Formats: sequence, C-alpha cells, structure tokens
Amino acid sequence: MGSILQCIECGRQYPTNSLIYTCDTCGGLLDVLHDLDALKATATRALFDARLGSLDAPYDSGVWRYKELVYPDLDPALIVSRPEGNTRLYNVPKLAEWAGVRRLHLKHEGENPTGSFKDRGMTGGVTQARVLGKKRVACASTGNTSASLAAYAALAEIQGIVLFQNKQVALGKLAQAVAYGATCIRVDGDFDRNIQLVRQISEELDIYVLNSVNPFRLEGQKTIMFETIQQLRWEAPDWIVVPGGNLGNSSAFGKGLKELFDLGLIDRMPRLAIIQAEGANPLYEAYKRGFDRMEPMHAETIATAIKIGNPVNYRKAMRTIEWTNGVVEQVTDQEIMDAKALIDAQGIGCEPASACSLAGIRKLTDAGIITKSDRVVGVLTGHVLKDPEATIAYHRSELADITPHYPNTVYDSAASLESLRAVLEGLQEPVQV
Repeated sequence: MGSILQCIECGRQYPTNSLIYTCDTCGGLLDVLHDLDALKATATRALFDARLGSLDAPYDSGVWRYKELVYPDLDPALIVSRPEGNTRLYNVPKLAEWAGVRRLHLKHEGENPTGSFKDRGMTGGVTQARVLGKKRVACASTGNTSASLAAYAALAEIQGIVLFQNKQVALGKLAQAVAYGATCIRVDGDFDRNIQLVRQISEELDIYVLNSVNPFRLEGQKTIMFETIQQLRWEAPDWIVVPGGNLGNSSAFGKGLKELFDLGLIDRMPRLAIIQAEGANPLYEAYKRGFDRMEPMHAETIATAIKIGNPVNYRKAMRTIEWTNGVVEQVTDQEIMDAKALIDAQGIGCEPASACSLAGIRKLTDAGIITKSDRVVGVLTGHVLKDPEATIAYHRSELADITPHYPNTVYDSAASLESLRAVLEGLQEPVQV
C-alpha cells in the first residue's frame, strides 16, 4: 500500500488527499501511515547520512531529508520549505550537573527559521494545503504557530489567517505574524475557544486548518526525533524530555520513535517525559488518575506557548506514554523561569515554555525516575527572543510570585570613566550553574 490516513480510534482509512482532520465515523484523531515494510529497503541510515549537509532541495531541509518517512509519494515540486530543521544538539555538562545527570543534550528547535519547532510541522501542513489546492490557511495560536503559518503561507503565496487571544500574547510572536503579512485577528477568547472558532470558520469559508489536529503537521514535527537520533549516531538515549501544551510534539515524537524502532533504525525505544506547567496541566492530572479521562481547565502560566487547557492531541499523547513507557510531570512557573535563566546563561537561550524540559529533568532526577547514569535529551521548543518581556521582567524581579534565583542585573552609569569604573569594580559575580 502507499501512505494513507487512519483513525487512531476505529481504524477507518482515508486517502491522503482527503480534506479531513478527524474521523467521519467516530471523531477520532488521524495518523498518516506509511508502508514501513516497503520502506525498509530504502529508508536506511546510509541514505539519511548521505543527505546530511546537502545543498540541494528538498534534502537541505531537516524535515525533507527524511522524505521517505514523511511523505514518500509526494512530488518534490509541491514542497514548501524555507528550509527548516538542521538544528543543533548541544552538549551541556554544567546543566547536566545541575539537573543531576551525567549526560545531557539540549535539542534546540528555536533555531528553526521563525524561531520555533512549528516550522517543521508547517512545512508539512502548508505543503499539504498546496497538494489540496487550497488558497487560504488558518490557525488559532498562542504565538509560535501563527509566526510559522504566516511565513510559510507567504512563501507559498497563499493567504494566512491567525486567531490570537486578545491578551498575554508575546509581542515577539505577534510581530512575526504581522511582519510576514498574515491576516491577524485578536479574539476575546482563550486559545481553546479560538481552536473551536477556527475549525468552524474554516468549514464555512473553505480554509485549510493548520493547527496540530492536522496530521500532516505532526509528520513534520516527528523529524525532530529522526534528526536527534541521527545526531547521536543512531544511538537512542535513555530519556527524551519535552514540554507539553497542545501535545502535538509529544504525539509526533511517539509516532516517530515507533517508526524508527519498527524500521530497525534504533534497537530500543527511549522513554519520553512530557512536562507541563502547573497552571496548564490537564495531561498531568489525567496521568495521575491512570488516564481515566481528560478534564479541560482554564490555563494560566507564564509559559504562554503551552498555556492550553484542552489539548487537541490528548489521545495521541496517551499513546506516546504507552509506547515509550513514559511519564508526565509538572513544574511551577518559578521552576520554569529559574531553569530558563540557567539555559540562557549558557549562551544558548530559550523561551519560557522550553525551560520546562530542564526543570522537568531535575524534578524527575530528584524523584529517582531519571537516574544519574541515564543519557537524556531535552527539547527546547522556542528561541529566547520569542518572549523578551518575560526575560527582562525575571531579571528585574518584576514577575508576580516569582523570585529570580539567578538574576543578571542591568546597571546604570553616567557617561564618564569614573562612573563606569565604579560599576565595574563593584560587580556581583555572574550567574553560576
């Protein structure tokens, strides 16, 4: 068989050119399934290694380098790519020591073209919009999705439409959507309400939805795992730790890792830990109850990228935890911002939601779930410049209920040598991990 869409609940199948996001029969989420048996002969380590550093499209992309596992039958002329991916895997021994493990790498998806992992999904989603002949695409967004959609829609020469909530949107992200030319609409509702609205308006006005309910988005995002494993010379780590909001990455990672294992490209499955903010933790609460149900909540957290109370991909994230023998943990805004300050001080930098990974690793190590000898990869999802207001407010001690344990003071000086000398001679020690 070729690639198909399949419902994860009832198993009903659809052609990949179907305009559909959930199952017509039961409403379940859809997977893009590939014929892995047929791909075993071609989708090899040698093939993907040979494409590393390619200067030729589409294989210069860290998504389309793995085209056989993303969209094997696609005409390359339809691909919309910036190109994305090819992000760095940082070895961070000082942060490893702080977190309580010997070996820690941080996979920085903030190094994608628009500054977040969303670009990997958007190249898949906008490419599928082109396959379907769509002229308009839309999303609800806490910020990163809108920036990515706006950029890729502009590249594809189609109209991008983004729905924001009308408060607590990081200006760096809103500025990107405006700059890239999308139609930006501020709605008096939270992210979860905007998701409902974008689905409804898209049905009425023939607009293609590019939130992570779209299975082609997740096909792009799973390549974060492909690339990470390839950068580790095809050796699976013990743990992969990722922030959890709408749970698209969590879902994509589980699918991607299972495909690597089923193809024999890795010899064991890493365990996956999903880290949620304490104020936006419906998956964590469900996990504590044995996944008996998911109760939507009103989300509040400084980590705006994961401020989501009714995650679309809950069922796929459950499946990921099952496939990987994974865990779900929560961290406070205090823990998030302290971990962010330490990542930033290493010269790497990330937006608040990304720091859930490091904060979660330390918490799981303290609990004895991750052991000191484990090899761990934490995923950083967004660039430090996505939310500069939160960064500055932390270091100025201007965030409500958060004490900056690792502040970097900004000093004032007169325009004189004497004043500068006084500042420099009295400096406090720099932030130490």
